[in-house]
Amino acid sequence: MLAVRHAVLWPGFLSLVVCAGALHEASGDWREFRGNETAGEAAEAALPTGWDEGGDGKIAWTVDLPGHGVSSPIVVGDLVVVTASSGFKHDRLHVLAFDAASGRRRWERQIWATGRTFCHPTMAVAAPTPASDGRHIVAFYSSNDLLCLDLAGNVLWLRGLGYDSPTSANDVGMASSPLIIDDTVVVQVENLGESFAAGIDLDSGLSRWRQDRGRAMNWASPAVYPSPGGPVVLLQSPGRLTAHEPRSGKQLWEHVAGCAVIPSVVADSKHVYVPAGGLTALTISTDGKPQVAWQDNKLGPANSSPIIAGGYVYTINGAPALSCADAETGDILWRVRVTGPFWATPLVARDHLYCVNDKGLAQVVLLGTSGKVVSQFDFAEPILASPAASDGALYFRSDAHLWKISRK
Repeated sequence: MLAVRHAVLWPGFLSLVVCAGALHEASGDWREFRGNETAGEAAEAALPTGWDEGGDGKIAWTVDLPGHGVSSPIVVGDLVVVTASSGFKHDRLHVLAFDAASGRRRWERQIWATGRTFCHPTMAVAAPTPASDGRHIVAFYSSNDLLCLDLAGNVLWLRGLGYDSPTSANDVGMASSPLIIDDTVVVQVENLGESFAAGIDLDSGLSRWRQDRGRAMNWASPAVYPSPGGPVVLLQSPGRLTAHEPRSGKQLWEHVAGCAVIPSVVADSKHVYVPAGGLTALTISTDGKPQVAWQDNKLGPANSSPIIAGGYVYTINGAPALSCADAETGDILWRVRVTGPFWATPLVARDHLYCVNDKGLAQVVLLGTSGKVVSQFDFAEPILASPAASDGALYFRSDAHLWKISRK
């Protein structure tokens, strides 16, 4: 355990000089919220489609987790990484790394929160999903503490962003996940207090840019748009969606709309799909301006973020029903009833979609000309975290446990 108590003596910044871990290939990894491209599609050919008694999968291992956490697991090489918080005030922040093959705990690091840790009981200080570029692991918390480690668990730097913006908090808790694009970490901190987005140098922890945002409650996470000119950061706020250069923060364009504050924008190379007016697909013209390609209020997601896979867009509404639409036209192809309610965002791997509701009931949907729920498994614990997929296995986490599901 490494408890960095002296971080509070260095206002806003702690830097430790250590060697970074070796690079890991992205293939098979699940490195941030909604996967490597923040789109929700796994590069897995054959994930288990059921892990009850008659299914083709099994629970490979289960490990206990400390404290409280609703952040999703990520997978980097042979590590499965989760965050948590513990203590009476939930001011002890954890990063835990487990061996993907065995479930053995490889390392754990703990720091003390430097910002506000009050959260609604259904939320957690460890709500944002960590992110990785294959060499670094970045963990972000509702306390606005941003921690960077290497793959061996060595602390590289720590930023207490609350030092610069002490009013940046709300009574429910912050949940926006960090995004890594090349060598920049992007964080989005929007609330009724001081709201901002910032780009942080991944190697040094120093700020590259910072921009004020509107003062309004918002839990949406930044996403990446793979534009022809290179990756672009998308920042979704209650009244607008903006696009920025990752390294400079320069605003490239803006789309004014009443965007949702929980489900997050998603994009592919053709369109940007923003939860606004239901679901709105934007086309970015050659002059860099967004134009509405289509809009459908029947595709509006509830709490789960939309995902893109194989030319289709998938959303789960409040009914709850899973909808599949043609990503190019917005035409709804089919709907299937699923058992909810949902907070976790699903993932797609080839011809199956995996979702888990907030009671812990996992459901596997066979995709195609019409959706069909083909298997279910009850983890019997509340699950708000989105699943992850890597190397033919699925990972789910609750407050108390982390599970690996593999093929028999």
